[in-house]
Amino acid sequence: MMIDSRLKAVYDGQPTTDPQQQQLTDQFTASLGPQGARDLIDGSCTLIYMFMRWLQLAHENQDKDVIEYVVPSLVASLRQMPKSVRPEAIPTMAGLVLAAGTGLSPSLWRRQYGDWTASEMNALEATALLLAEHINRITGDRDFAIRLISEALSGSNQD
Repeated sequence: MMIDSRLKAVYDGQPTTDPQQQQLTDQFTASLGPQGARDLIDGSCTLIYMFMRWLQLAHENQDKDVIEYVVPSLVASLRQMPKSVRPEAIPTMAGLVLAAGTGLSPSLWRRQYGDWTASEMNALEATALLLAEHINRITGDRDFAIRLISEALSGSNQD
């Protein structure tokens, strides 16, 4: 839901977060506790994995390598966000997306390097957002990425 609301704000020309929405997000995150926070991070990694899997299939259909076409533009976009994404978090996000693009779990990939840091949280959110926006741009549908996730969740609830 956060990705969806952030994308809609960007599409509506409001790239900055509404202070009231940010306060609600911060309150929600603070209420999660340690396990809930880990679950939220794992959920973000799962979104990144699902987005990269979709992008991989789309690029393979065009005989293109997803890593070659997605990772450089993602890194360039993250570099253009110095207020939100700290430069030292960018290599981690590139590695995370590379892992997902090669079929590895981003959560398991990251775990081998220790705990997540606070400076990586904005970068993780930005990575998921940028991948969703990339999918939307490819499809020409501003809601495609969110619908992709919603349909996957609906299908998992039926099983």
